[in-house]
Amino acid sequence: MSATDSPSLPAVPDTVARRSPWGEVLHSLVRSRTFLTGLGILLFWVICALFGEHFVPYDPLDADIINTLAPPSADHWFGTDQLGRDVFSRVIVGSRDILTVAPLATILATIAGTALGLVIGYFRGIVDDIVSRVLEAFMAIPVVIIALLAIVALGTSKITVIVVIGLSFAPIIARTVRSAVLAERELDYVAAAKLRHEGALHTMFVEILPNVI
Repeated sequence: MSATDSPSLPAVPDTVARRSPWGEVLHSLVRSRTFLTGLGILLFWVICALFGEHFVPYDPLDADIINTLAPPSADHWFGTDQLGRDVFSRVIVGSRDILTVAPLATILATIAGTALGLVIGYFRGIVDDIVSRVLEAFMAIPVVIIALLAIVALGTSKITVIVVIGLSFAPIIARTVRSAVLAERELDYVAAAKLRHEGALHTMFVEILPNVI
């Protein structure tokens, strides 16, 4: 073998198997310790929400005036509250409401905020001015005060809590979407949609929304 000879290298295939974009995301998530830890915590609370009432040591609504504000112990792992109710049992059983209220309130805030942000960002002008001022005034009110007023007026049902939380955070999403829409509406594809005489709703939700998301 001469000095210029080199060992033969394996042939490189013309096509290399590649993962899809979603496959890449899934592969990176599975290798992430942070993701796996969060997933484990989430699964724990889902199990508590579904089956927690069957293995809690006490009824979460039973009061025991003698043992009020007891510290954590072997009998009461998280202690007791001011009415003597077992805090651990209340946390486990209460996780069902948390896992119901939080996702639904988030969905409501996202839908309402996105729709509102699309409208005020697309039409601008007086619509943008009026709605933006209303949103700023609404955001200046503490969420606790809004919640108290809603509870007094509508009661303490789960639906009331979902609506109050969702609408309280919708203005934040609306302002974010509005900023993105103001930039998108000046691009060529929006002008092309107008030249095709597409309606405002079609332009907002079919043309602009996918690019904003």
